[in-house]
Amino acid sequence: MKIGVFDKYSTLLLPIILAIADYCTIALAVLLAYTLRKNGIPMSVHPQFEIKDIYIFFIVPTFFLLVLFLCNTYRLNLPYWDKVRNIFKSVVYGGAAVIFLMYFTYVAGGVSRLFIGISLVFILFGILIVRYIVERILITIGLFQIPVIIIGAGKTAELLLQSFERNPIMRYHIVGFIDDKPVCPHLTKRYPLLGTFADMDAVIEKTNVQHVIICAPGLAPNKLVSLVTKLELLVKNVSFVPELIGIPAANISVQGLMEESMVLVKVQNNLARRYYRVMKRIFDLVVTLLSLVIFLPVGLIIAALIYITDPGPVLFAHRRVGQHGKEFPCYKFRSMIVNSQEYLEKYLAENPEAREEWERDFKLKDDPRITKIGHFLRKTSLDELPQLINVLKGEMSLVGPRPIVQAEVEKYGEYIQDFYLVPPGITGVWQVSGRSDTTYEERVQMDSWYVHNWSVWIDIVYLIRTVMVVLERKGAY
Repeated sequence: MKIGVFDKYSTLLLPIILAIADYCTIALAVLLAYTLRKNGIPMSVHPQFEIKDIYIFFIVPTFFLLVLFLCNTYRLNLPYWDKVRNIFKSVVYGGAAVIFLMYFTYVAGGVSRLFIGISLVFILFGILIVRYIVERILITIGLFQIPVIIIGAGKTAELLLQSFERNPIMRYHIVGFIDDKPVCPHLTKRYPLLGTFADMDAVIEKTNVQHVIICAPGLAPNKLVSLVTKLELLVKNVSFVPELIGIPAANISVQGLMEESMVLVKVQNNLARRYYRVMKRIFDLVVTLLSLVIFLPVGLIIAALIYITDPGPVLFAHRRVGQHGKEFPCYKFRSMIVNSQEYLEKYLAENPEAREEWERDFKLKDDPRITKIGHFLRKTSLDELPQLINVLKGEMSLVGPRPIVQAEVEKYGEYIQDFYLVPPGITGVWQVSGRSDTTYEERVQMDSWYVHNWSVWIDIVYLIRTVMVVLERKGAY
């Protein structure tokens, strides 16, 4: 299978296309912000506010394009959410540079701070939206993807493909696999098995692929080194998955010790440091207080509907285990009938299969206690809105481990200390990774992964992904 000419030069041509799209977006964003500030908003502060065309169409876009380049936003193999983070940083840095230019070189008679603020907002969302549209169109028509061969067709390769497919923009075009004995036959049903390790040279020459990913962590270290060394002479880009699956990966740095031919890997658990826990708390408070503008009226409407359709308490407080193992009342809108606990005990006594499900997952997929409006609230996750009160009280976080009951503590085993480190979250990794469709053991590992990999950006990403999952109504019950 010979790759196309456009795919062959995708690493060169696609960044140019994205840069052109970014230029048009930035220039249009600044022009729209200027027009809005000039004509749409009264200018009592800066009535003489003027900006020359050269700044709108050349100087400002050039500044931003340079910063976008320096922040690695044109790296095609960068994960989608990392690229979004870098674009956000680029807009902040570029905005600071433009402000410095305007204030200290007097390119504008009276610089409007509102104009600058509107421009930055337009640039940020403009770049994100336009890039997404451009890349989705190119992927749909099959242009400028990165051809890649994966060496190894086992569980590691399967996990790698899952990671690629979770990205909103899937840049890699899987040409096929190379393996002597594929462990996961369904992978070779989706993509061709190009040959064995002995055929590697011929396969690369035939396909002309320049990107290879080694997914064979079971290889002996000397064989892996030999394979990487050989591939570096055949292709331009070689990546490999080391036998470190499960290690905290979000806060990792790698240092090459050249003379010793060694790699020094540094990992860091941010939430083990008080400074970062304080930062997380500040983030929770700011976002929660801002969101109350929208969610407070919605909550009042929901409370009224609950009381009208099924008179009784509007809120339900369930005892949950929180930070440092302390219990707290976790608030939710009542989505079940009154006296639901007594009904549950009777129902489980009469239904052994339901009891087995409850003892395994502490949930029932078809819970007979849920009211009609309760089904809607759970499906949309609106029943969890009152947990914003828990966040303000410091008992919960916006993003964090799943809040558990005391009976679940022993199920966490050695992972319980990770859980105790931070407040549980309204949302978290498990909610956006299958939610109730995941196994209990997977949820525990997801909670541990979150604690060891936390950053403010990860919280932002999972808040966005939670909204997407809720809109899709995936896995909730």
